[in-house]
Amino acid sequence: MNFLDFAANSIKPQHKSSFVTAIIVAAGKSVRMGIGKSKQFIPLCGIAAIARTLSAFEKSRLVREVVIVTNRFDIMKVGSVVKEFGFDKVKHIVIGGETRQQSAALGFNAISKETEFVAVHDGARPLITSSFIDKAIESAFENGAAALAVRVKDTVKIADKNGVVISTPDRQSLWAVQTPQVFGVDIYRAALEKAQRENKDYTDDCQLVEASGGRVQLVEGDYTNIKITTKDDILQAEAILRARGDAF
Repeated sequence: MNFLDFAANSIKPQHKSSFVTAIIVAAGKSVRMGIGKSKQFIPLCGIAAIARTLSAFEKSRLVREVVIVTNRFDIMKVGSVVKEFGFDKVKHIVIGGETRQQSAALGFNAISKETEFVAVHDGARPLITSSFIDKAIESAFENGAAALAVRVKDTVKIADKNGVVISTPDRQSLWAVQTPQVFGVDIYRAALEKAQRENKDYTDDCQLVEASGGRVQLVEGDYTNIKITTKDDILQAEAILRARGDAF
């Protein structure tokens, strides 16, 4: 049985009692931020970024448990945040690997055996809301794999190494993928195992599944679900929180 047959056979009608585990990947070194500490703990209108991320998953109707993947230097601080805010869904905090894929795989190893779907999310996307988390999960229930994404607003150019334009892809077919990205547990496990066998390392979980022949349904997300990567993103995030009335 090839992967496509396997994946198709794994997609069965699901309902809201399916066991969903969220894997929050927060193991990055925050090099591009240039602040000398993990961006997970940057206060956004008075609340640490990682706390805002976890709060959305705590409020989700469909997420049953949360596994956090962080680096060895931040594991105690993450534990303190979980305790301070009383995030009861957090069951494990594990140390990540050298790459995002390795970190996600280590988080996957810690999920409960009852897990039927995993929702992999960037810890540095603290403006995600529980409603969009559940929207992505519900699509995965129907399709086996789903991810939040937004349509690209700008015209995109493909250029050579010297910056000379080669082509202009049709903007109507372009999406900027976000997280969470949600997968049936068997689909995700098979994709991880294939990548490990082939010594491949992907920066995106959809790409990981695509490389194994899987199909991922894109779900219309929200432009405010930004990733905190540079200092400018902090200003934008706080402006969004103030507009939502979520500043302290």
